Amino acid sequence: MFNLEQYCQLILKYKHLVKRGAYHRTHSLRLLIRVLGEDFSELLELVQDEKKLHYIARLEEAYIVSRYLPYSFEEREVRDIYRFVEEVFKPLVEKI
Repeated sequence: MFNLEQYCQLILKYKHLVKRGAYHRTHSLRLLIRVLGEDFSELLELVQDEKKLHYIARLEEAYIVSRYLPYSFEEREVRDIYRFVEEVFKPLVEKI
């Protein structure tokens, strides 16, 4: 789960760097999406749609718990998040 979060975080930071010349020093996917969404409004769908926001929040949670808490995810949770990243997140981000 942590690796999925890292993929999302790093691809957003890469897009920020390419489009704006710099990126925010944050680990918050929501903040990175909102800032990049200022120039690419279709990306805001990830934080405006409640179901998609739920996935983004779970990814952020994965970052926090993997670094600071003893926590494990169930395989089916990870598979569900992976599907979201592959089918929803990745296509939206790759468009920009």
